[in-house]
Amino acid sequence: MTTINSSPRPRLGRALTYALVTAIALAIAVPVAWVLLASLKQKSEFFASPWTLPKGLHIQNYVAAFLDAHMGQYFLTSVLVTVLALVLVLAVSVPAAYVIARYEFRGRRVVEFALLAGLFVNVNYIVVPIFLMLVDWDRALIDVFPGGFFIDNPGVLSLVYAATSIPFTIYLLTAYFRSIPVEYEEAAALDGASRFRIMTQVMLPMARPAVTTVILFDFLAYWNDFIISLTLLPGDNKTLQVGLLNLFTAQKAAADYGRLYAGMVIVIVPVLLLYALIQRRLIEGMASGGVKG
Repeated sequence: MTTINSSPRPRLGRALTYALVTAIALAIAVPVAWVLLASLKQKSEFFASPWTLPKGLHIQNYVAAFLDAHMGQYFLTSVLVTVLALVLVLAVSVPAAYVIARYEFRGRRVVEFALLAGLFVNVNYIVVPIFLMLVDWDRALIDVFPGGFFIDNPGVLSLVYAATSIPFTIYLLTAYFRSIPVEYEEAAALDGASRFRIMTQVMLPMARPAVTTVILFDFLAYWNDFIISLTLLPGDNKTLQVGLLNLFTAQKAAADYGRLYAGMVIVIVPVLLLYALIQRRLIEGMASGGVKG
């Protein structure tokens, strides 16, 4: 009777994989934990040793960041801009992606090619032409809006965010809609469902993993943007990223690092919460995308 000895290579490969994953997780978790702990320190603790644990929970850093440094106002502006941009991009991209995936119409290839070309346009390279265009529009409407309308308007910034992310969103949703068997639509049509009802009650729930994915990617793009918001919101309506830069400049000169790290935590926490909420659906979407083919 012969026995089959397991090769040590799979075990070695598995151990290396675990070690690599652990190293990546620590590289991400340690800086986040360090920033969180640093945000709870008093000013004197930084001068003593920046690597020691905080002696207490100095929540005053967050109060000062929200009120004195206006991070609360900037936070609300970022939430408003991000949510509005997500609503606009989904309201346009979901119907457009469904039509491109399921309908044959004249010029569809041209539309698909234009959207594909839009994926290669970096919005940071066209932010100056967008700014100049909006300035010209404000000059044209100076009699109606003496203080300007398009510049320093969070709603306009949301519109720019949504417009620049439409190619990616439509491209991803179109690919997912095409992977869904057409038999589901045919069955719903036999039951008397309209095209709009099929899209909203049949196709959209089935495409929820893809919708979750685009929400995550678009949210990260909007929330972490700095250049566009700095250019289009030059006044007091700053987003959180621009406000964090101002806080960094002020607190670095004042050597009040606790307030600075508190501002960083305010920026990080919404991203972590969103990922924690949609993590399961995101993984399900990746798994279903791997099964379909």
